[in-house]
Amino acid sequence: MEYLYLWLNLGSFIIPFLFSFHPKIQFYKKWKGFLIGVLVMMAIFIPWDIAFTTNGFWGFNDAYITGYTFLSLPIEEWLFFFCIPYACIFTHYAILALNKNFKFSIQTVNVTVVLLFSILIVTLWYYYDRWYTLVNFVYALLILGLLFNRNRASLQSFLATYLIILIPFFIVNGTLTGGWIEEQVVWYNNIENMGIRLHTIPVEDIIYNLGMLLTVFACTEYFSKKTIKPVENS
Repeated sequence: MEYLYLWLNLGSFIIPFLFSFHPKIQFYKKWKGFLIGVLVMMAIFIPWDIAFTTNGFWGFNDAYITGYTFLSLPIEEWLFFFCIPYACIFTHYAILALNKNFKFSIQTVNVTVVLLFSILIVTLWYYYDRWYTLVNFVYALLILGLLFNRNRASLQSFLATYLIILIPFFIVNGTLTGGWIEEQVVWYNNIENMGIRLHTIPVEDIIYNLGMLLTVFACTEYFSKKTIKPVENS
């Protein structure tokens, strides 16, 4: 199981990358928006990750990584912020390519977002003193609220496909948190989270993943649709 974290990253990326050129999907046409989205997301999540790692809120098992680090993070963690969003955002657009009507109604989005807001706010009321829970849930409230108010229609498809994306998420994240291996690849200090696990996955990870992907998705949508206005003839 040597270098397991690296192989999980590459394994998550390679098939979506190859199918990015499929004539029906053509995800490569969205690469510009996606890359901008990844950079925006990393500008937010990397400092957060470094701070949490250096303060012992979470960490990495040397038995499953190469040992190369940059700014206190293993290179595998840096790859995570590219490979996993790539696989997930590709999946979103691939599903829509197969069925463009795969989406929730506006009413369902309204109910879902209000329910999510309620759960996150009530949870923060009780767990505001846990750093992972606090930072994670506050950011999710901000990005979800922004999209809900500025581009609610995009949430119709994203929230629907996110339910599908959660399937490989549980497989990959379950492996990272020790679900099917002897030890954890990524360990968590339960003092800084709620201590509630779905199998081996901290429940906060679902919201972390949602906030991370919403950031990349919003940028991908915006910059993929943004076009240069033609110059008018005088």
